Amino acid sequence: MTDAVNRETKRMMERRGRTATDDTLETDAFDIGDIGAPPRQVRTVRERMTPMLFARQIRDELRQVAWPTRAEMVTYTLVVFFTLVIMITLIYLLNYAFGHGVVWLFTK
Repeated sequence: MTDAVNRETKRMMERRGRTATDDTLETDAFDIGDIGAPPRQVRTVRERMTPMLFARQIRDELRQVAWPTRAEMVTYTLVVFFTLVIMITLIYLLNYAFGHGVVWLFTK
């Protein structure tokens, strides 16, 4: 009978205090719906972190950051600035054109 017991059923039976080597497998001993259910996780209480430990961990993480050089920063800033100028101009022109188009449409 133990050959017919699959791995998942063995684990479920072990969690419930039975061994899978028992030759007695009762179908009404467990719910079929429980077979795929994940085991309950016990919440552990964590100790609070001290402010000094928190600051030390922040400093250690910031040391691992790949900071951009001054030239890269200037390049990124210029790209963002010119993209904003282009998008603002495009939105302004579309707003102006659609506004005049609606006024022209309703005055005729």
